[in-house]
Amino acid sequence: MAVKKQVKTRVARASARTSTSHAVLLAALLLAATGLAQQPSAQEILREARLSQNGQHRVLKGRLRHAASVIPFRLAMDGDEISYTFSDPEQTLRLRFGEKGSRLEEITHKGVERVTPARFDQAVRDTDIAYEDLTLHFLYWPDAVVLGEDSQLTRRCWKLRLRPPARKDSQYGVIDVWIEQESGALLQADAYDREGKLAKRFKVVSAQKLEGAWLLKQMRIESFNAGKPRGGPPTYLEIQGIGK
Repeated sequence: MAVKKQVKTRVARASARTSTSHAVLLAALLLAATGLAQQPSAQEILREARLSQNGQHRVLKGRLRHAASVIPFRLAMDGDEISYTFSDPEQTLRLRFGEKGSRLEEITHKGVERVTPARFDQAVRDTDIAYEDLTLHFLYWPDAVVLGEDSQLTRRCWKLRLRPPARKDSQYGVIDVWIEQESGALLQADAYDREGKLAKRFKVVSAQKLEGAWLLKQMRIESFNAGKPRGGPPTYLEIQGIGK
């Protein structure tokens, strides 16, 4: 009888250990599945980034700084439309977000003209910013993959790699972007030429709180030549406060 009782006890303990192991394995699988479910697709992340760009309604005053040049501008954000207005000479660059793409237009005393890829590599006001950079059209590129998680400004970000649909659509071959997970804000973009060399870097240096919302304070734009700094000072895009 004592032997039978010991056997039963051992069987019960083994069964309990097996059940516990199964429970631990099941919990691990559930946690892994949950982690996978929490990572959105590249297109979902890009959609959030587009919404963060065109979901605001405010007027701000800002400036571009490049070497000794200081170029003030007025930034108007109205839903799916963003306008940069310069003076001397007068010029407005209007960016419109659509369901399938963005459209950049130049408004001068001559009228309204769409900025086409033929002008994408031209500099805006002799700075490191090109017309293509203002289009933000890479947020619509279908060839996009999530490289993983990273951080910028102590904020958790998704890092994505984007490729243009066709060679004619961009002066860049690849763009890596860092998008904040919580807000969808674009915190950094590294643009590479068609040979895979770093050509330009956009990096948010600081942010500020205006009218209860966190907005860009300063972004640094640097140009590179075959992956090496081109030399000379970078360009800074700075938001100085609420405008009229």
